Amino acid sequence: MQEHLTIISPNNINEKENYFFNFLSEVIKYRLDKEFGEGGAEQPIFEYRKGETYIDKFIIENNLSQEDTVILLLALIPHISPNFINDIIVSFLPNGGEFPEFGGVKGKNHRGILPTVETALYILYGNSLKDRLQGISYVLNDSFVINNGIVDIERIPLGEPEMSGKLLIDEEYKSKILLGETVKPELSPSFPASLIDTSLSWNDLVLKSSTLQEVKEIEAWLQCNEVLLNQWNMKGKIKPGYRVLFWGPPGTGKTLTAGLLGKYTKRDVYRVDLSMVVSKYIGETEKNLSKLFDKAENKDWILFFDEADAIFGKRTNVRDAHDKYANQEVSYLLQRIEGHAGLVILASNFKNNIDTAFTRRFNSIIEFEAPSYDERIKLWEKSLPTGIEVEESVSIPELAKKYGITGANIINIVQYACLKTIHASHDKIQKEFILEGIKREYGKEGKTIRI
Repeated sequence: MQEHLTIISPNNINEKENYFFNFLSEVIKYRLDKEFGEGGAEQPIFEYRKGETYIDKFIIENNLSQEDTVILLLALIPHISPNFINDIIVSFLPNGGEFPEFGGVKGKNHRGILPTVETALYILYGNSLKDRLQGISYVLNDSFVINNGIVDIERIPLGEPEMSGKLLIDEEYKSKILLGETVKPELSPSFPASLIDTSLSWNDLVLKSSTLQEVKEIEAWLQCNEVLLNQWNMKGKIKPGYRVLFWGPPGTGKTLTAGLLGKYTKRDVYRVDLSMVVSKYIGETEKNLSKLFDKAENKDWILFFDEADAIFGKRTNVRDAHDKYANQEVSYLLQRIEGHAGLVILASNFKNNIDTAFTRRFNSIIEFEAPSYDERIKLWEKSLPTGIEVEESVSIPELAKKYGITGANIINIVQYACLKTIHASHDKIQKEFILEGIKREYGKEGKTIRI
């Protein structure tokens, strides 16, 4: 039975049942009282206390430490109560003034304090250099929320202290923690990928048995990799992640296969829009890729690079600065893909178009061949709508034998023929419409055919 939990909002942020936010408030007041007050406040004791909000549930289920709880709440608080920190500070410093020890920065639109790592260090450890050094080590090496990508540290300009970076809550986790639901990222300049979804099943995928067997090996990795790494103690002995190349003519099922792998292993599949990644400006391509891989880290996503030749293509002889930086892009990609812990699928029409530096490191290279006669029969039969008859003169075996087309072509033809049939008020799919559709598909590829 689904739990009925409270959504955190500014209206209930300070109610007693929100123990963890009350704890954050008390620990800030304790620190400021030692600094500016009489020092008589008692140090708050951190407890795991069942609450009625999703944030309570998240902290308890993940057994977060006091340090991680403070870091997480500080990253969340500007999104739900902009005046939370300001109100506490003003109660101790009513006349304002400089307070560099507390850290925090102002945003362009946000009028409150945006907490930084320095803010967390001050709240937890005060001005003790020894304790702060231990705190910095914890943040950089041991923090659960940072190591798992729940909270990130803003990259700051060269020359400024790393701990002055803002505490940034991951958008997907923010939605899950505050609202109890995960909002999927959408295609945008900061996230150049879109979610692949499919209502089809493995039975709808028509491939050679040898190809399907290789695809099932990827599914086995997705299902068993955690056991291999952790229970069988193979972490450190094998490289993280799994890298696959799908190659073959367009329309042979590469994208559908990626979608089905995600569907049946309960993982999101994101198709990377390379037009938003590749840039003519030096360093921009690497920056765009860095954002993508940083976002995907710890998410258990499948990354699908369609028409990957555009970015994973062969390196060239260096003739000018452009060639030099293009080769650097390939080298950077190689580095990021090798270090990525998830499944990365590259799709290309031609295997030889991919740089050999990548092909040597693929765990699997799978060819998606153009469908044979028998496979084309299956594709025609699976593509036609159930419960709707075709004209008696239509012979599926004859169509499969005469026209060497792919599954994507067949889907387009069936869609065209069905729409024409409906528009013409026929009860059966007409042969003439099927043949018109075939002619259109050949025309798209610049081919002419006698029907």
